[in-house]
Amino acid sequence: MIVFLVLVALLVVPHLVMAARIQGYTHWSQASWSSAGIIAADPAKVEEAVVQVYAARAWGWKGVFAVHSWIVLKHAGSNDYDRYEVVGWGVNRGAPAVRKNRHAADGYWAGNAPELLLDRRGAEIDALVKEIEHAIATYPYPQSYVTWPGPNSNTFIAHLGRKVPALGLELPPTAIGKDFLDRGALTASTPSGSGYQLSLFGVLGLSLGREEGLELHILGFTLGLDPLDLEIKLPGLGRIGLR
Repeated sequence: MIVFLVLVALLVVPHLVMAARIQGYTHWSQASWSSAGIIAADPAKVEEAVVQVYAARAWGWKGVFAVHSWIVLKHAGSNDYDRYEVVGWGVNRGAPAVRKNRHAADGYWAGNAPELLLDRRGAEIDALVKEIEHAIATYPYPQSYVTWPGPNSNTFIAHLGRKVPALGLELPPTAIGKDFLDRGALTASTPSGSGYQLSLFGVLGLSLGREEGLELHILGFTLGLDPLDLEIKLPGLGRIGLR
C-alpha cells in the first residue's frame, strides 16, 4: 500500500507543481510563433550541414504534462533550414500529420520558448541529414495524430532517433508519446540508440540505456534515474539535476 501511495504521489505532485507555475494561457492565435533567436546565423552564411532538435511546452493545459518536439535540417551549401514536425491540427480533416516549415526553425510554440536538445553540424553531418530525411519518409503514421498515448509529435522525433542512432538523441521525460513504438512493437531501442525498451502501446513500459538511464513508463509518464548525469526524471517537471 505504501509503495502504491508513493507511486501515485510521484505521478500527481509534479504535475500540480507544474500547473502552479503556469500563469495562464494565451490563445494560440494571439501567441508568439516567431524565432526565439537560437539559430543566430543566416543559413545562407552557414556552409556546413546542420541538425538540431527542439522541444517546447505544449499549448494550453497540455503544457502541464508534455512538450512538443521537432527537428531542423540543413544540407551543406543549402540556403535554408527545413523544420519537420508532427501536428494534430487538421489531421481529422485530411491534412497530413507530418508538416514542413510551418513555423520558424527555432520558433516559439504557442508562446512557449523552445529548448535546444541537440545541435550537430559539420561536413560529416550531411550524410546524417540524408539518413534522417529517409527516416522521415518512412514514418509509419504520416496521416495519424493522437495526443495520448500517441502517435504524436514526440513519437515522430523518437522514431527518427531510433532509425538514425548515430544522431544520439535523448528526449526529455516530458516528451509524452516517445515510447509509442512503431506499428505496435513491444520492444525497440531507446531514442538515443544507447539501450533498449519494452513498451505496451506507450502506456506501460521500461527502458534502460546509457544516455537515458533507467526509466519506468506509467500511463505515458516517465519516472527515472540517470546516473551518468546525476539526474532524476519526474513527470511534468522533467529532469532535476543532483549535481
